Amino acid sequence: MINQVLVAASAAVLTLSISAATFPQGEKDIVDTAVAAGKFQTLVKAVQAAGLVETLKGKGPFTVFAPTDAAFDALPKGALEALLANTGQLKAVLTYHVVPGKVMAADVVKLDFAETANGQSLYVKVEGGKVGIDGANVVKTDIVCSNGVIHVIDKVVLPRKDIVDTAVAAGSFKTLASALKAAGLVETLKGKGPFTVFAPTDEAFGKLPAGTVDGLLKDTAKLKTILTYHVVPGRVLAENLFPAKKHDAAPEDATHGSDRSAQELRVKTVEGRELTIRKTKDGVTVNGAKVLTTNVLTANGVIHILDGVVLPD
Repeated sequence: MINQVLVAASAAVLTLSISAATFPQGEKDIVDTAVAAGKFQTLVKAVQAAGLVETLKGKGPFTVFAPTDAAFDALPKGALEALLANTGQLKAVLTYHVVPGKVMAADVVKLDFAETANGQSLYVKVEGGKVGIDGANVVKTDIVCSNGVIHVIDKVVLPRKDIVDTAVAAGSFKTLASALKAAGLVETLKGKGPFTVFAPTDEAFGKLPAGTVDGLLKDTAKLKTILTYHVVPGRVLAENLFPAKKHDAAPEDATHGSDRSAQELRVKTVEGRELTIRKTKDGVTVNGAKVLTTNVLTANGVIHILDGVVLPD
């Protein structure tokens, strides 16, 4: 399996790198290279509007995941105009496409995440011989510039909200949001992190015995214990829990069970005790609660959605 993944990744790098030969290599800086290519007119316009021209013409080095004009055209109607009118937001979006340093394609495929100049991290996924960056396809790689490298993507990628704001925006975590506020954990989970949150839905809280939620909202110490039992330090993707690739690593304190018909591990939570995560042919459970959705990426971590509230022993 490891060899298959590495072969697929290498094939993706080779396939994508060939098309980079149509670009002049290393003669111009990132901005001038983008201008000369003729396929990044909107990106160049946005860089100018955000006041980032001198930065991206600077010493660097920088790695730019550059959306084509077609990628900008695919944005919802009015989105580009709104961005160009809001330089602060525009700068945040553009710097989310920039990674400090010179990261060539052969290095990109070894990553799960790449921290950007924005401060957030891009999610890198190699699958089926293709490389994805936050869901955008990488269509050309290794366009070498005098101050870095450009990789071309077919979609504009946008910075994410933090864990709390992501949960609020989803609309199905109202009880969890109220509980976090009552326990004084909002600012913590809006912090840098990263954190992994196993988040019970409103329906999950509804399964608790009558009066339980109201009682917990009044007992903030107990509430905090339960909520932090749903949080694991670090950004742990679903594929990291039961890794199939060499560079995917389960948490250091995870221990795999011996049952070959299933996979089981235990991870230490912020609360201090362990969660038991079990994977079978029927899916994944956390202390018996079913994982409904995995890898909801946020600015400061990842959310996995549960159909039940898990309680410390």
